[in-house]
Amino acid sequence: MKTPTEGTRARPAPPTAPGPPQPAGAPDTPAAHTSQALPTPRRIAFVVTRGDTPGGAQTHVRDLAARLQADGVEVRVFTGATGIFTDELAERGVPFTLIPNLRREISPAADLRAVAALASRLRRFAPDLVSTHTAKAGMVGRVAARLIGAPVVFTAHGWQFAPGIPPLQRAVVYATELVLSRLSAAVITVSRFDLRLARRSAAAPPRRLHLVRNGLPDAAPAPPPAAARPPAAAERPLRLVMVARFQEQKDHTTLIHAVHALRTLYPTPPRPLPNLQLQLVGDGPLLQACRSLAEELNVGDQIAFLGERGDVAELLAVGDIYVLTSHWEGLPRSIIEAMRAALPVVATNVGGVNELVEHGQTGYLVTPRDPHRLAARLSELLADDELRARLGAAGRRRYERELTFDAMYHNTRRVYAHVLAPAHARDRAPAWP
Repeated sequence: MKTPTEGTRARPAPPTAPGPPQPAGAPDTPAAHTSQALPTPRRIAFVVTRGDTPGGAQTHVRDLAARLQADGVEVRVFTGATGIFTDELAERGVPFTLIPNLRREISPAADLRAVAALASRLRRFAPDLVSTHTAKAGMVGRVAARLIGAPVVFTAHGWQFAPGIPPLQRAVVYATELVLSRLSAAVITVSRFDLRLARRSAAAPPRRLHLVRNGLPDAAPAPPPAAARPPAAAERPLRLVMVARFQEQKDHTTLIHAVHALRTLYPTPPRPLPNLQLQLVGDGPLLQACRSLAEELNVGDQIAFLGERGDVAELLAVGDIYVLTSHWEGLPRSIIEAMRAALPVVATNVGGVNELVEHGQTGYLVTPRDPHRLAARLSELLADDELRARLGAAGRRRYERELTFDAMYHNTRRVYAHVLAPAHARDRAPAWP
């Protein structure tokens, strides 16, 4: 008897072709210029490494799989562990299969077992197309897909050989991608920065590269314009919010030092430091070190470590400023969430961040590892209610214009259709024997 995660469905009726092209990604996506008569897949397999933690790639796969299933495509998600992500899949009725040896850490023996197990499961599912996400799943999934002769698409949610990443890691990942991209029928990048990086570095054949920016469903209900929010009461602190895993990439320490530096910017009246609280959402290996730093700098009373949360949209809806201090990024979904909530954003100018944050229009861009510059920009927003409202409203308008889920969904469907088109089949690498 099959378990719920191993259930099968009858093949659905052929899905309809995707809708008209959307602005996000169209200029750099060959599929966006093709006919609407392109074929569409009946079955799609998604492969993502971690199922025990939320993240941008997991949210992307969850929403995309659920929408495809609602539109008549049979989907199944293959992942390495159960947890928050797989719980969310189950809530939406999206079937998933566990591949126990699919894990983030590098282990040649475990990775080979994961390839074999995934290839076996994929043969049973018989997908028309395999869509892989995150670095390890991109490696294991692409090899397994080629073993069974299925076309495979890799979505790079930020290249792991981008500037800011440790040199050894960059070299290893780049060398690996040179091989794996040749196994891919298409490589989707989520930012123009990553598209250009792949072209300049020759990490992937240019004809296989596509740009499809991230997009999110609107929050329900839509947030009020920032200008319409009631002014902060004296007893209610202004809330700075950052949603990120506590790891080296996200650099929480710079933000904690910036909160400390704000005290030197507002030493005495007539401009006292506003009553503020920094809310840090997430978990990770550096959490305890960041707690200790906050206590050491005597700012622990202004920082709330909230852990993993399932109500991020609600937290942002009552926030005042969003902050992201990463060393490297693709196109951060958390910034899109903040723009959707009409929050001004202060973020480091890395990766595709400047494709979201227009400096001086929807927020501010700062250099990485510079707590004093970050504090200066935060102080401008903390001191000016009208400025926060204006920048936040501009960010919300940009979200509505360019960063919706529908835009991302239709452009992704067009890439899938492009991969399955007969003319594109000539460009595919042959399946391994």
